[in-house]
Amino acid sequence: MSEIKSYLRSLERSRDSMRAEHRRGEFSLRGREWDLLDTVFAPVHAGTTEIVLDLLGLSDSGRRPWRGSFLEVGCGTGVVAVTAALAGCERVLACDINAEAVTNTVLNARRHGVADRVLAVHSDLFEALPAGQRFDTIVWSSPYVRAPEDYRFVTPLERAYVDPGYEAHRRYVDEAPRRLTDDGRALLHFSSRGDADGLHRIAEEAGRQLRVLARHVVVDRGDAVEHFLVEIRSGESRPERYGSAVHRAGLVAGPPGR
Repeated sequence: MSEIKSYLRSLERSRDSMRAEHRRGEFSLRGREWDLLDTVFAPVHAGTTEIVLDLLGLSDSGRRPWRGSFLEVGCGTGVVAVTAALAGCERVLACDINAEAVTNTVLNARRHGVADRVLAVHSDLFEALPAGQRFDTIVWSSPYVRAPEDYRFVTPLERAYVDPGYEAHRRYVDEAPRRLTDDGRALLHFSSRGDADGLHRIAEEAGRQLRVLARHVVVDRGDAVEHFLVEIRSGESRPERYGSAVHRAGLVAGPPGR
């Protein structure tokens, strides 16, 4: 395994993010202040939350307002879910397997005045959601670094950094398209640090197509790392590979990912 794809490197980052200097209770991101609880993924430490905002177009205040329903899987501090509500989404659901992340999202929804439109739920992916619930947009910023199948999590935070055997990716790729409205989109934030071939095998086995909508490149410890916004679609036709992006961002230097 190359160093850039090493799950040990990601676990080291999860431990580093727990240091006191990264756990001050609050952080600033994109002109807003946010609450941060002790065991929740720290957006400023990792940098991927800002990348997701950019990939989704939620950083551009000049764009047309968002509409409809929005689900953020693995919400962490709730930055993406709250920003979607601020951008105009009428119904936002945020879920996370980490119960403290759910509390953190509630705090930030209240802080930014959208508690009436943002509901946070403790859930392992879609497990705790009503079976018939559908969304116009579903997005998951996945723990794209693959860990061995037999790896056992030591802390709740590690779940935000690695996915043993891609078990969670398999479930998301299979179920997310079935949770959509007729014109909805199931989206996945992925990275070149992940196992792209493994993700494509999962999609093919589930009868899904993968289409890259946008790319963003950062320099991570001297390595160029691509981040992708991938749409997951139902269908049996041949899936598009990552070279077919409709948009490509420039190379930028930024904070490390997971």
